[in-house]
Amino acid sequence: MAGISSLGIGSGVLNSDLVDQLVAAERKPTETRLTQKTQQAEAMLSAYGKLRSAVTELRLPMRQLSAPDNLKAFSASSSNEDIGVSVDATKASRGTYSVEVTSLASAQALASRTVFADRDATSVGQGTLELSVGDKKTSITIDSSNDTLQGLANAINESDAGVSAGVIDTGSGYQLVLSADETGTVNAVSMSVTGDNGGTNTDDQGLSRFAFNTGMDAGAGLEETIAASDAKMSINGVQVTRSTNTFENVIDGLTFDIKAEGTSTIKVEQDLGAVADRVQGFVDKFNALQSTIDSLAGFNAEAGTGSLLTGDSTVRNIQSQLRSILTRVVPGMENASVRSLADVGITTDWETGGLEFDRTKFEEQLKANPDDVTALFAEQGRATDSQVEFVRSGSATQPGDYAINVTQAATQGQLAAGSALGTTFDITDTNDQLSLTVNGDIGVDLTLTQGTGLGQQALLDDIQAQLDANNALSAAGVTVQAGLDGAGNLTFTSSTYGSESSVTLTSAEDAATFGLDTTNSTAGLDIAGTIDGQVAEGDGQVLYLGSGNGDASGLQVRVLGDQTGSRGSITFVEGVAERTVNMVSSMVGAGGAIESRTDSLNRELEQIQENQVRLEERITSYRERLVSQFSAADSLISQLNSTRDYVSQQLAALAPNQNSGNG
Repeated sequence: MAGISSLGIGSGVLNSDLVDQLVAAERKPTETRLTQKTQQAEAMLSAYGKLRSAVTELRLPMRQLSAPDNLKAFSASSSNEDIGVSVDATKASRGTYSVEVTSLASAQALASRTVFADRDATSVGQGTLELSVGDKKTSITIDSSNDTLQGLANAINESDAGVSAGVIDTGSGYQLVLSADETGTVNAVSMSVTGDNGGTNTDDQGLSRFAFNTGMDAGAGLEETIAASDAKMSINGVQVTRSTNTFENVIDGLTFDIKAEGTSTIKVEQDLGAVADRVQGFVDKFNALQSTIDSLAGFNAEAGTGSLLTGDSTVRNIQSQLRSILTRVVPGMENASVRSLADVGITTDWETGGLEFDRTKFEEQLKANPDDVTALFAEQGRATDSQVEFVRSGSATQPGDYAINVTQAATQGQLAAGSALGTTFDITDTNDQLSLTVNGDIGVDLTLTQGTGLGQQALLDDIQAQLDANNALSAAGVTVQAGLDGAGNLTFTSSTYGSESSVTLTSAEDAATFGLDTTNSTAGLDIAGTIDGQVAEGDGQVLYLGSGNGDASGLQVRVLGDQTGSRGSITFVEGVAERTVNMVSSMVGAGGAIESRTDSLNRELEQIQENQVRLEERITSYRERLVSQFSAADSLISQLNSTRDYVSQQLAALAPNQNSGNG
C-alpha cells in the first residue's frame, strides 16, 4: 500500500477514496454475516448460561430432600431453661420425658496445706511427682531448675497431665492450687512422690507435701477443696450418671445440657412444618426454572413469534425428563400408600407448566405415612430381613429387588485367657496393672481397684468399668466387653466387626492371677456373600457391590447377626429428589447436554473469529491488488496525458510556421 497517497495524480479518478469505497463494499456482506452470527452465538451462550443457572438452582433443594434425615425433622423443647435439650433428627423419635437433675458434675480441686513465704525463692523439695488423672499417668521431675512453688506450678502446666496449677497469694503467704481439666469422678486426681530429697516419700516433708490420694492420713499432703463429682439425672425414673454436664446417647437423638438441679418435661415432636418448608423451596425453584424456560423458549401464539431458544432440543429434553420424574409413580412404590408427588399435594398446572403445593395435604401424608413420603423423595432400601439394613446406593444402582445371601458372617476380634478365671482375688499394687492393644493401634492401660477377697463378678464389673472409662477407647469410638467364655476363661471382645478388629494382651502384672499367662487372640472376619447373585465385597458387617456388577452395582447393606445363607431381599427405591439430583448433575456436569451445547457455541465463535481473520487477510490482499492495479492504470493515464501534452505542444509549435508560409 506504499504510495497510496499519490493515487489519482494521473487520472484524477483512481484515488485512495475510491479504493476505500471498493474495499468497504467488498468487506460489508461478509462482515455483516459474521457479526450477525457472533451476536447470535453470544446471545445463545447467555441464554444457556441462564438456563444452566436455573437448572442448577433446582439441585440444592432436591439434594436436601434426597437425604432421608431431612424428611424426619424433629424438634425438642424443655420446660426448664436450665435443662437444655438438642435433637439429632437422624436418630430421634416422638416422645415425652420427665427429667430430674439431682447433681451437677464438678472438677476436683486441691490446695497445698503448707503456706510458702515466697513463690519464686522458697524451696519446695526435689524428686519426682507421679500424677494420675483417670487412666493417664504423668511423671514430673522437680530439681534445682524448678525447685520453687511457681516452678512446680509451671512444670505441672507444661506436662499436659490433665491438671491445671496456679499459685495464690493469700495475703499471708503463697499456696499451690490444682484443678482437674475435666469434670467427673473418672477424672479424679492422685499424686505420689518418689525420690523425695526432703525426707521420705510419705512423711509430709519436702516434695511429699504435694502428695494426694484418698488413702492418705488426714492433714497430710494436699487438701481437697472441691471433690470430683458426676452429674446425675433421672429420666422417667431411670437414674443416669455422666462425668460431664452433657448427657449424650441416653435417648436416641437427644443431648441434654444441664446448668442447674431441677425438673423438666422434655417433648420431642416431628416438625412437619420444617419438612414442608423444604418441599416449598423445591417447588419455588422449579417454578423459577419454568419461568426462565418460558422467557428463553416460549412462543407467543397471538403474535406468532418465538424466543431465542424456542424449539431448542436441549430445552425440550430438560422439560421432558423433569416432567417424567415429577409425574410418574416411583418404581418400587406401586403398592404403597404414597406413590407419586400428586399423592402428597404437589401437582402440575398444565397451563403454566409450574407446580402447585398443597401444604396441608403434604403435612397430613407425612404424619400418616412418614416412611412412604421419605421413600417418595429420598433413596431407601426396604429389606425383608429385620437384621439387614440399607446403607447407601451408588450412581449406577437401579431401582429393583435384590437377593442377599451370606456365606460368612462378620465377627469381632477377641482375646481369651488360656485358663479359667478364679473365684476370689486380692488386687494389690503387684497385680493391678493390665494393658491391651485394641484393633491394632489403640493402647488401653487399666488400673484395677485394689481390694481383698473380691468375687469373680466384682472383678469383672471393675474391669468393665475401667474399660468403659478409658479415654483412648472413647476417643476412637470403640468399646471392649469383658466377660467369660463357656470354659470360664476371661475374654475381651472388641465392638468393631471385621478384619480390622482385634484384642491382644500387651502386658499384665501377675498374669496367671487372671489366667492370662497364656492367651488366644482371634482377629475378626469381614462378611462375605452375594447381592443379586453377584459376588460382593465385605467390610466389617457391610456387604457391597463395586461397579460393573449389573443393576445392583454400588449397593451397600449392613447385615447383623451370625446367620448365613439366604437373608431375604432388599428393595431399592430411588425417590423423586434423588433422581432429580442425578438428572441435574448429568445435565450441567461435564459432558452434559447444556455443556455440550455451550461447547458447540464456543467452537462456533472460535470459527467465526478465524473467519474474521481470514476476511482481514483477504481484504488486505484485495486492497493491495486494487492499489497495484490503480497505480498501473494511473501511471498509464499519466503517460498518455504526457504524450497528449507533448503532441499538443508540437502541434501548437507548428501552427505559427504554417500561418507564416501562407502569407
